[in-house]
Amino acid sequence: MSTTRLLVALMFIAAAGGSCGESARPGRGPVEVPPLPDLTKLAPSVQTQIRERFAAFTTRAAAGAPDAELSQAAGDVGLLLMAAQFPDAPAPFLTRAEALAPADYRWPYYRAHFHRQRGEPELARAAFERALARQPADVAALVWLGETLLQLGQTDDAKTHFAAALALQPASNSARFGLGRVALAAGDARAAAGHFEAVLARDATAAAVHYPLSQAYAALGDTAKADLHLRQRANHQILPADPLMVELETVLDSPQSYETRGIRALEAKDWTAAVTWFRRGLTLAPENAALHHRLGAALNMTGDRGAARQAFLEAVRLSPEQFLAFYSLGVLDQEDGRHADAIGRFTAAIAIRPTYVEARLRLASSLRRTARAADALAEYRRVLADEAGHAEARIGEAMTLAQLGRDRDAVTALERAHDAAPESVVFTHGLARLLVTAADARVRDGRRAKMLVDALVQQGRTLDLGETMAMTLAELGEFDRAVAVQRDLLTAAERAGLPAVVRRIAGNLARYEARRPCRTPWTEQEWP
Repeated sequence: MSTTRLLVALMFIAAAGGSCGESARPGRGPVEVPPLPDLTKLAPSVQTQIRERFAAFTTRAAAGAPDAELSQAAGDVGLLLMAAQFPDAPAPFLTRAEALAPADYRWPYYRAHFHRQRGEPELARAAFERALARQPADVAALVWLGETLLQLGQTDDAKTHFAAALALQPASNSARFGLGRVALAAGDARAAAGHFEAVLARDATAAAVHYPLSQAYAALGDTAKADLHLRQRANHQILPADPLMVELETVLDSPQSYETRGIRALEAKDWTAAVTWFRRGLTLAPENAALHHRLGAALNMTGDRGAARQAFLEAVRLSPEQFLAFYSLGVLDQEDGRHADAIGRFTAAIAIRPTYVEARLRLASSLRRTARAADALAEYRRVLADEAGHAEARIGEAMTLAQLGRDRDAVTALERAHDAAPESVVFTHGLARLLVTAADARVRDGRRAKMLVDALVQQGRTLDLGETMAMTLAELGEFDRAVAVQRDLLTAAERAGLPAVVRRIAGNLARYEARRPCRTPWTEQEWP
């Protein structure tokens, strides 16, 4: 069925008031009230909330309230039980809500997600179809039905629904991602790659695209792109905008619900709201170490570093295994220049979670700044032992080797990294800078560096790259040109309000004016 025919058919059903076999309660007989499950394992606030809603439903049912009112009351209980993740208990309440209000889109939609979460795709499909009969132009329901059909192996029908969603909302990455996977399943790798690349063009952080995109490029015989995207794969979902499910996530009066709201506020960069939600969660669960950590993160974003530090310390006090709080304390210490303290924090985080890469990289950074470059090198290499292509660890290794006076080893490390990922600007740029600033004259190669920098300039200009260009010109003896470039960079840095960068650029400008090349590849300010 074409996309247009699908939409017309769904709208016809909706206009006809079809309920897909469901009908309103005949007569005015009593409504059966299902029993509540055992609530004793829930937070007291959630137990109270569910019992109050259940009592309201029971009272209305006994009084013979109108169907619409009874539907809402039954649905309220079902949603609370669903949000509390009871495996079976929500079903009878959601079923009654839908039967009592057959035109209400919400109840079949929530029932569809209930069945989807239980691994019941056929039941989920039927419920999504009922929801779409009531609200044909709902993009989220079209995408979720497409996902369900794809799970059932019904790729043609899945394609129809993804295409219908995209027709209604051309910017929908979830719909386009679905079309890409349909194309890949059908063996059309070129169409699949096109859809996946379009998703990344709209959202470069859509990491879930990389794995199927690598499969598409592998099928097309482009092994370089296949390998590139395979290295970037991550298990993240690309979901449609879904207000009803967002509402479900926040319906409980529980620490988890307030935590969810706080996380959403963080994602929206509403730091003040995040602080409010996390604090409300802590009123219900003051011993929740994870919530204290999240509160600290939000407070830090508001600029209240002192309160943030206290929240992180409280998280550690409540849970000595709270490695994220140790890490966050380390970051604060590092930003304050207290690197000895930061080393202790990061070491504690790694002791709890040895695979915590971010903590290990931060630890290496502070070790370098406390004259422990050899220890820093060991940390970078521990990361690389597990993840050879890690860009920050690779560039950190090279910088540390240069700091240790091992210029040849530093160049070799960057050459290997460049060969493994020639598209990576950071490796090419780092290699160029080392080739013109190395203290070891046997390592320096200004002409090779000039070729690398010229190629990078074609991809875009930055202050850092401009500094490397000036370093290269100075190494080649073209001091007048180096001075001209450096003066332009100085003006740009002053206009951008970057005092630390201004000082660095001015220092090298003085060198070039004195007709001396730069022999410091990276200042401490530039270290990762």
